[in-house]
Amino acid sequence: MTYDLYHFMKIALKEAEAAFREGEVPIGAVVVSGGGSILAKAHNSPIALNDPTAHAEILALREAARRIGNYRLNGALLVVTLEPCPMCMGAALLARIDHLVYGAADPKSGAAGSLYDLSADVRLNHRFKVTSGILEQQCRSLLQTFFRAKRKTAR
Repeated sequence: MTYDLYHFMKIALKEAEAAFREGEVPIGAVVVSGGGSILAKAHNSPIALNDPTAHAEILALREAARRIGNYRLNGALLVVTLEPCPMCMGAALLARIDHLVYGAADPKSGAAGSLYDLSADVRLNHRFKVTSGILEQQCRSLLQTFFRAKRKTAR
């Protein structure tokens, strides 16, 4: 199926904006079924949930799996505003997603090509397509605004 990646990234950005308003690092994620319907959407919530694993991707993958009643999300699209970290890429691999789309690259901890590339590692038993740079500037700008404000209040 052909997806409107920009449409789904805009939804992920709305989730990221919700995280921003809550004082969480502004990252949003959306899981889309192979048929094109939204299965789940989430934003970073480790502070609110007191859970270091409460990244947007993890929360969205959990909800999508619950919704379909299967931990395998075969054919699914995962759309995220920031390149996933190794933990989130591991979850995406275990969920057997078909395609990852992200906005901004993360050179410090990105595991979809920047620092590591777990999506294409032939030593693992699953691989998936990765598309980067969708609404990249909007995704990056939201993160930069958040961290500028954090640094300013820390002074």
